[in-house]
Amino acid sequence: MSKNLTDALTIYLQVRGMDRGFVVRSERGERLSANALSHWFKRLYGAVGFEGASAHSGRRTFITNAARKISLVGGSLKDVMMLARHSNLSTTSLYIVEDEEAKRKVVDLIFKGV
Repeated sequence: MSKNLTDALTIYLQVRGMDRGFVVRSERGERLSANALSHWFKRLYGAVGFEGASAHSGRRTFITNAARKISLVGGSLKDVMMLARHSNLSTTSLYIVEDEEAKRKVVDLIFKGV
């Protein structure tokens, strides 16, 4: 997690009177199942007008953005795979949205001076 997110979650847990545990809980304070959490995100996104958004679309966006930027910090797609907690790079590739313009630019960059 980023330092900003870690700090924000630490403050959130302190305000809620918890030292650790599940961040999103049911009305009774219990952890949410994966299905319940998915529905929670769907309601949350709908309330703010994000059409077609889901709990999984945020994951897809993160992985795509990570794949586009990882080389800027000296990383590789294997690092993105590890961030996504996938055991196979082919699984990670399913999450990455293609960008035709980016493909043209990288080919131009590679062959610029040849």
